[in-house]
Amino acid sequence: MAAVRRLGAVQIDSVNVLARAHYLPLFSRLGSYDRAWLDGAATVTPRRRPPLFEYWAHEASLVPVTSHPLLRWRMEAAATDAWGGMVAVARDQPHLVATVRRAVEDDGPITAAELEARHGRVVRNTEHWGWRWSDVKRALEYLFWRGEIVAAGRGSGFQRRYDAPARVLPPDVLAAATPSRDEAMCALVTSAGRALGVATEPDLRDYYRL
Repeated sequence: MAAVRRLGAVQIDSVNVLARAHYLPLFSRLGSYDRAWLDGAATVTPRRRPPLFEYWAHEASLVPVTSHPLLRWRMEAAATDAWGGMVAVARDQPHLVATVRRAVEDDGPITAAELEARHGRVVRNTEHWGWRWSDVKRALEYLFWRGEIVAAGRGSGFQRRYDAPARVLPPDVLAAATPSRDEAMCALVTSAGRALGVATEPDLRDYYRL
């Protein structure tokens, strides 16, 4: 946990030529360790709120829950900063976004596939070779970017399990005051400098995608 705090953010990725990419930074610093610890540190259980949470810190990353207030400015800017497909579904289908939010609050933790199965017929964008998200998945990701829902962990197939923040994040974190954007930026740049040790200005700026 000390190594994760020093890094500030551990980017997660499904790329697994050797092992899934997010297991490697800790291995390079600690040597052999139980990879199940990293999975468990971001997974809620009936007995424990996890010490890490997933959010867009660099790319999708595992971040100490104490950093949640420092990223709220990004959550508030989702309507303009989130990817186009997410913004479009929020703008054009607000009823769907509200339905998806209620479903997660009622039935979470739940994956996108489980929610799509309950929602009925799913239409996917087949024009792009990559992520062919349905509108339900786009709504989930918009709400995730907004911080209105969070990841309660990931399944064996690496799919996010979405849930309400009150069931995943510690109460003291949710109740913590939200710093100003300038205060958050200073804290994130300080964290980036601590993690990098030696850095150029673009390095410091890019660590948390500032």
